[in-house]
Amino acid sequence: MSRLHQKGGEPSQRMLRVAELIRHAMAQLLSRGEINDPDLAGLVVTIPSVRMSPDLKLATIYVMPLGGAAQEQIVAILDRHKKFLRGEIAHHVNLKYAPEIRFKVDESFANAEKIDALLHSPKVAQDLTAPAQDDDQDNGDGN
Repeated sequence: MSRLHQKGGEPSQRMLRVAELIRHAMAQLLSRGEINDPDLAGLVVTIPSVRMSPDLKLATIYVMPLGGAAQEQIVAILDRHKKFLRGEIAHHVNLKYAPEIRFKVDESFANAEKIDALLHSPKVAQDLTAPAQDDDQDNGDGN
Protein backbone atom coordinates (compact mmCIF):
# COMPACT_ATOMS: atom_id res chain seq x y z
CA MET A 1 0.00 0.00 0.00
CA SER A 2 1.41 3.39 -0.90
CA ARG A 3 2.11 6.04 1.69
CA LEU A 4 -0.51 8.24 0.10
CA HIS A 5 -3.22 5.70 0.95
CA GLN A 6 -1.92 5.26 4.49
CA LYS A 7 -2.00 9.00 5.18
CA GLY A 8 -5.62 9.41 4.15
CA GLY A 9 -5.19 10.41 0.51
CA GLU A 10 -7.21 8.86 -2.27
CA PRO A 11 -8.55 5.39 -1.50
CA SER A 12 -6.89 2.41 -3.14
CA GLN A 13 -8.69 0.22 -5.67
CA ARG A 14 -8.98 -2.50 -3.05
CA MET A 15 -10.55 -0.10 -0.53
CA LEU A 16 -13.07 1.02 -3.16
CA ARG A 17 -13.87 -2.55 -4.20
CA VAL A 18 -14.40 -3.78 -0.62
CA ALA A 19 -16.48 -0.69 0.20
CA GLU A 20 -18.74 -1.38 -2.78
CA LEU A 21 -19.14 -5.04 -1.79
CA ILE A 22 -20.11 -4.00 1.74
CA ARG A 23 -22.54 -1.40 0.37
CA HIS A 24 -24.25 -4.05 -1.77
CA ALA A 25 -24.40 -6.54 1.12
CA MET A 26 -25.87 -3.93 3.46
CA ALA A 27 -28.42 -2.81 0.85
CA GLN A 28 -29.51 -6.43 0.36
CA LEU A 29 -29.93 -6.93 4.10
CA LEU A 30 -32.12 -3.84 4.33
CA SER A 31 -34.17 -4.56 1.21
CA ARG A 32 -34.91 -8.14 2.31
CA GLY A 33 -35.98 -6.97 5.76
CA GLU A 34 -33.53 -9.26 7.55
CA ILE A 35 -33.24 -6.89 10.51
CA ASN A 36 -36.03 -7.79 12.92
CA ASP A 37 -36.83 -4.48 14.55
CA PRO A 38 -40.33 -2.99 14.77
CA ASP A 39 -38.83 0.53 14.72
CA LEU A 40 -37.31 -0.20 11.29
CA ALA A 41 -40.52 -1.67 9.84
CA GLY A 42 -41.97 0.51 7.13
CA LEU A 43 -38.87 2.72 6.80
CA VAL A 44 -36.92 2.77 3.56
CA VAL A 45 -33.19 3.30 4.07
CA THR A 46 -30.63 3.80 1.33
CA ILE A 47 -26.89 3.20 1.56
CA PRO A 48 -25.34 5.87 -0.68
CA SER A 49 -21.71 5.05 0.18
CA VAL A 50 -19.29 3.12 2.34
CA ARG A 51 -15.78 4.24 3.21
CA MET A 52 -13.09 1.82 4.29
CA SER A 53 -10.04 2.48 6.43
CA PRO A 54 -6.72 1.77 4.67
CA ASP A 55 -6.24 -1.45 6.67
CA LEU A 56 -9.82 -2.59 5.79
CA LYS A 57 -10.64 -3.08 9.48
CA LEU A 58 -13.22 -0.29 9.74
CA ALA A 59 -16.16 0.37 7.45
CA THR A 60 -18.09 3.62 7.78
CA ILE A 61 -21.53 3.06 6.29
CA TYR A 62 -23.40 6.20 5.30
CA VAL A 63 -27.19 5.89 5.51
CA MET A 64 -30.08 8.07 4.40
CA PRO A 65 -33.74 7.34 5.07
CA LEU A 66 -36.18 8.04 2.27
CA GLY A 67 -37.35 11.62 2.59
CA GLY A 68 -34.58 12.45 5.05
CA ALA A 69 -36.79 12.00 8.14
CA ALA A 70 -35.68 10.27 11.37
CA GLN A 71 -32.01 10.22 10.40
CA GLU A 72 -30.59 9.90 13.90
CA GLN A 73 -33.22 7.30 14.78
CA ILE A 74 -32.11 5.14 11.82
CA VAL A 75 -28.47 5.36 12.92
CA ALA A 76 -29.46 4.38 16.47
CA ILE A 77 -31.50 1.39 15.22
CA LEU A 78 -28.66 0.16 13.03
CA ASP A 79 -26.18 0.63 15.88
CA ARG A 80 -28.33 -1.66 18.04
CA HIS A 81 -28.00 -4.39 15.40
CA LYS A 82 -24.31 -3.77 14.64
CA LYS A 83 -23.14 -7.23 15.78
CA PHE A 84 -25.74 -9.05 13.65
CA LEU A 85 -25.01 -6.85 10.63
CA ARG A 86 -21.26 -7.35 10.94
CA GLY A 87 -21.75 -11.12 10.91
CA GLU A 88 -24.06 -11.00 7.91
CA ILE A 89 -21.70 -8.72 6.00
CA ALA A 90 -18.83 -11.12 6.77
CA HIS A 91 -20.85 -13.95 5.15
CA HIS A 92 -21.46 -11.88 2.02
CA VAL A 93 -17.98 -10.39 1.65
CA ASN A 94 -15.06 -12.80 1.61
CA LEU A 95 -12.39 -11.09 3.72
CA LYS A 96 -9.81 -12.43 6.14
CA TYR A 97 -11.28 -10.29 8.92
CA ALA A 98 -14.77 -8.88 9.16
CA PRO A 99 -14.44 -5.10 9.48
CA GLU A 100 -15.88 -3.19 12.38
CA ILE A 101 -18.81 -1.16 11.16
CA ARG A 102 -20.14 2.22 12.15
CA PHE A 103 -23.06 4.17 10.79
CA LYS A 104 -23.28 7.85 9.91
CA VAL A 105 -25.91 10.01 8.29
CA ASP A 106 -24.98 10.88 4.71
CA GLU A 107 -24.60 14.66 4.48
CA SER A 108 -24.01 14.78 0.71
CA PHE A 109 -27.71 15.33 -0.04
CA ALA A 110 -27.84 18.33 2.31
CA ASN A 111 -24.65 19.74 0.78
CA ALA A 112 -26.07 19.35 -2.73
CA GLU A 113 -29.24 21.12 -1.60
CA LYS A 114 -27.19 24.06 -0.24
CA ILE A 115 -25.23 24.36 -3.49
CA ASP A 116 -28.43 24.21 -5.51
CA ALA A 117 -29.97 26.96 -3.37
CA LEU A 118 -26.87 29.12 -3.84
CA LEU A 119 -26.93 28.64 -7.61
CA HIS A 120 -30.57 29.69 -7.74
CA SER A 121 -30.16 32.67 -5.42
CA PRO A 122 -30.99 36.15 -6.76
CA LYS A 123 -27.40 37.32 -6.38
CA VAL A 124 -26.06 34.57 -8.64
CA ALA A 125 -28.90 35.11 -11.10
CA GLN A 126 -27.96 38.79 -11.20
CA ASP A 127 -24.36 37.89 -12.06
CA LEU A 128 -25.50 35.55 -14.79
CA THR A 129 -27.77 38.15 -16.44
CA ALA A 130 -25.26 41.04 -16.19
CA PRO A 131 -23.84 42.02 -19.59
CA ALA A 132 -20.40 40.62 -20.21
CA GLN A 133 -17.74 43.31 -20.29
CA ASP A 134 -15.01 43.03 -22.84
CA ASP A 135 -11.69 43.33 -20.98
CA ASP A 136 -9.69 42.98 -24.19
CA GLN A 137 -10.81 46.29 -25.69
CA ASP A 138 -8.25 48.10 -27.75
CA ASN A 139 -6.84 50.90 -25.61
CA GLY A 140 -5.32 52.74 -28.52
CA ASP A 141 -1.66 51.75 -28.05
CA GLY A 142 -1.80 48.90 -30.54
CA ASN A 143 -1.36 46.06 -27.98
